[in-house]
Amino acid sequence: MRRGLAGCLWGLTACGVLGGLLVAAIALPAVGGAGITTNTVTHLFIDLPPSPREDPLPERTILLDRNGKQFAQFYTENRKIVKLDRIAPAMRQAIVAIEDSRFYEHAGLDVKGTLRALVTNTQAGGVRQGGSSLTQQLVKNILVEGAETEAERDRAREPSIRRKITELRYALAMEDKYSKAEILERYLNIAYFGAGAFGVEAAAQRFFSVSAADLTLKQAATLAGAVRTPYATD
Repeated sequence: MRRGLAGCLWGLTACGVLGGLLVAAIALPAVGGAGITTNTVTHLFIDLPPSPREDPLPERTILLDRNGKQFAQFYTENRKIVKLDRIAPAMRQAIVAIEDSRFYEHAGLDVKGTLRALVTNTQAGGVRQGGSSLTQQLVKNILVEGAETEAERDRAREPSIRRKITELRYALAMEDKYSKAEILERYLNIAYFGAGAFGVEAAAQRFFSVSAADLTLKQAATLAGAVRTPYATD
């Protein structure tokens, strides 16, 4: 079982759904104009969609000579996918601490963080503060990676509450499909760390010339901090 006891699974799912209902209710003044009303709240967070389609992530292609020595490489995204057990424990802990400290306590929705962000965003009349769980951020990255046009990519990134609710619905579905370890592994392999490095293995090699398995605490904390603003912290 991915979650342990069935009762634990039900409890986490119920928490996520109830939190989603609460979030939607509070968000309604801001999204009512987008066509979301109280009559659709139950449908939004109980009748969930399947988890988003996950296409294979682009990786580096390495060319070897007849003696097995690398002589060239090319890629559209500099990435090497690694299993979670090939990522240093310090890196796993750092990304959770910085991105979603209650990752292991919720079912895809960090109620406290989301409510705090919603109050700020509703007062501001738009998205000014993030409250996304790590699972929601994984969903965003999947949607951006899977976009076939610039318009689709822009929709996956637009700063709107409608998009946040879509992400939340997908996140709840993903939490029902995958274990926390599987979600964390997927996030660490898809996230952009800056300087052309996609995924933690490429980032570890790009910035510190080590594999993700050998990252120290200081290196892991640096990379985890870079994820939030990768274009500004290259």
